[in-house]
Amino acid sequence: MAPDAPVKTSSPGALPNPVTRLVRWDVIVTALLIVVFAGGALGTPDFATSDNLSFALDDLSEIALIALPMTLLVVAAEVDLSVASVLGLSSALLGALWDAGWAIETIIPLLIIVGAIAGLVNGLLVTRLGLPSLAVTIGTLTLYRGLAYVVLGTKAVAQFPQNYADLATKTVPGTPIPYPFALFIVAAIVTAVVLHATGAGRAIFATGAQEEAAFFAGIRVKRIKLLLFVVSGVVSAFAGAIYTLRYGSARADNGLGLELAVIAAVLLGGVDFDGGRGTLGGVVAGVLLIGLLRNLLMLRDVATEIQSIVTGLLLIVSVLTPRIIAGVREARRHPRGSISASSQ
Repeated sequence: MAPDAPVKTSSPGALPNPVTRLVRWDVIVTALLIVVFAGGALGTPDFATSDNLSFALDDLSEIALIALPMTLLVVAAEVDLSVASVLGLSSALLGALWDAGWAIETIIPLLIIVGAIAGLVNGLLVTRLGLPSLAVTIGTLTLYRGLAYVVLGTKAVAQFPQNYADLATKTVPGTPIPYPFALFIVAAIVTAVVLHATGAGRAIFATGAQEEAAFFAGIRVKRIKLLLFVVSGVVSAFAGAIYTLRYGSARADNGLGLELAVIAAVLLGGVDFDGGRGTLGGVVAGVLLIGLLRNLLMLRDVATEIQSIVTGLLLIVSVLTPRIIAGVREARRHPRGSISASSQ
């Protein structure tokens, strides 16, 4: 049984397997990504240049990194809306500690610990108290952003070491790929292996598909979810360090609203918000599609408000369209006529 559809079974009326693959949402998103890239390259002269693609990938790095643990959480039927606030808290701490004379080499491990604690708080509230993750992380979204303002206030801290700034902005020699996005590629490969080729990945899918059945099958459901929240916090905090060094400015409001782009990328990639279904490849395509669309709109001088509208529409489409496809498949498996006949 494929790990991206652990609770589905075949039936005589199901679509033929090659056709099913062609209408899979992640395949559609990948095809749409190719169309957008080709259209941008043909219609916008500066779009396909090495410098612009490097800028687009660098601008996408934090969203891409945070989308990886978010994918695991959504597959497990949970969500973390506090990721952008953890990023902001991490940025504020980085600025405050650097301003106080701490070394970057000391600050970054501390940021990772703070991110782990933030994720642990989310995870404990969800797994031990049984609270819904949507409600919990809406609360901690506000809490962690408030803590960021307590740490740094409304001021900005700049002038970070140039060697660290270079790591956040320069490209891998001989390629247009920035170092942060190269890190994402490595992390995405590791995440894909874990999710689709290990027992841990099968346990995550089983947890999201049918939590009670997974529990009775011996899967440590609460421990898995708790660990995923911790990983989400750690990655978000590390992304906060990258964000700060890339822009050269530590602020308490850094990353404001970033969680919407992350969730849009994950859902656009075909991960079911109800859990138990999705592919990491689809999420990578969704991340790239959002990033390239945003870059293309920027090159065409489209207002930021319109870019936000496009992201919102993509989020709605990514939730609605796979459900419509699933409904059509179900209708083909169980035509009304056959149901009526069998009930007589």
